[in-house]
Amino acid sequence: MNFMSYKNYLMYAACLFQALAVAGQDSTRWSLQECIDYAIAHNIQLKQNKITEEQGAADLLQKKAELFPSLSFSTTQAIDYRPLQKSETSIVANGIANSSSNKLTENGNYGLNASWTVWDGGANRKNIKAQKLQNQISALATQATANSIQEQIAQLYVQILYSKDALDVNKAMEETAKSQFGRGKEMYEQGQISKADLAQLEAQAASAQYDCVATQTQIDNYKRQLKELLEITDDRKFDISGIGTNDEATMQLIPSVNEVYQKALNLRPEIQSSRLGIDAADLDIDIAKAGYYPSISLTAGIGDSHYSGSRESAGEQMRQNLSASAGVTLSIPIFDNKRNKTNVQKAKLNKMDSELQLQDQQKKLYSTVEEYWLNAYSNQQKYVAANAKLKSAQTSYELLDEQFKNGLKNIVELMNGRDELMSAQQDRLQSKYNTLLHIQLLKFYQGESINL
Repeated sequence: MNFMSYKNYLMYAACLFQALAVAGQDSTRWSLQECIDYAIAHNIQLKQNKITEEQGAADLLQKKAELFPSLSFSTTQAIDYRPLQKSETSIVANGIANSSSNKLTENGNYGLNASWTVWDGGANRKNIKAQKLQNQISALATQATANSIQEQIAQLYVQILYSKDALDVNKAMEETAKSQFGRGKEMYEQGQISKADLAQLEAQAASAQYDCVATQTQIDNYKRQLKELLEITDDRKFDISGIGTNDEATMQLIPSVNEVYQKALNLRPEIQSSRLGIDAADLDIDIAKAGYYPSISLTAGIGDSHYSGSRESAGEQMRQNLSASAGVTLSIPIFDNKRNKTNVQKAKLNKMDSELQLQDQQKKLYSTVEEYWLNAYSNQQKYVAANAKLKSAQTSYELLDEQFKNGLKNIVELMNGRDELMSAQQDRLQSKYNTLLHIQLLKFYQGESINL
């Protein structure tokens, strides 16, 4: 390898390492969708909801199996000892009496039994339907949890974005305050301002520095909360990606309250779950009423036995003692101490409660949609006003700063101008991100993805 090719190789390797470093750095920045996807896959509460769904699926299989006959085998091996026996005694095995003079005898009984509930008022099949509804409700509960997590992530994500922009504003104000303090020292040395004025400029610079530290602490706390939602417990680097926003995104059309609410009524899992709850309550009433009906069941069995001390061998005994049985059981409820009546009454009350829960969920949904709409609308209007206010405050402050440097304005006027500019900048940022967040939440309630 000659010198030039070796040099080219080093340049290529350096570029490669730089690209890998940039890629590694970018991998620590999470987009909103990446945060949501990661939370859906790793959130503990969602995993617990999934377990509940699987338990419901197992319960459904068990209830379906109750439609079929059951079969069981049993055996008993026993030893009898009669120390005071002086003559032969009778031993009954499987319905047959035999005599034995042995004081110690061993006997065995074997049984194969089957039973099948032919009719129970339709309770079994209704239990299957009820379990299917419960499984759907469990799935909707998982979806509701996922929706709640997405909303929380979006809110924290926007808070971080807002705080980052606020930090940039604070840093710019800090640089300006430091510059003004430096200029103030020059003016103090030239006798143009008093020591008290210089102290105020120094306090202003310190206050600006404090604002930066406080805002950074707030950002770190929001990141901690977001990591907690994502179930990230290690010390990996974590940051979010910035978003490019403009007036068009902030001033987009806000959907009406009624439009969002009507779509949400058909899409939100908490509403669907409450409706299914009423259907499940109807089934519970039918199941309770099934207690009034007769039940019919079939039974069948095969039994055998043997015992020691008999003149016959164990095999011969089992051949002779083999028996089979079959039967039909009809059970008619006559007086059950008001058990069925109470069950039906409770089931009807549960349905009334389910209907009230649906009304409550609908009321909460409307209140949430209305709140999001009010926040979106009011903040959009504030954003328009904040833009005008910021433009005026920025021009005024630049003029005040220039006049102060030329000794034409005093410290009080300069600091008042700074405060007005800071307030205008913060108002603009706050209204901007609040508008974006609540418009996206309204769209989310209409079935769209949250997209910042």
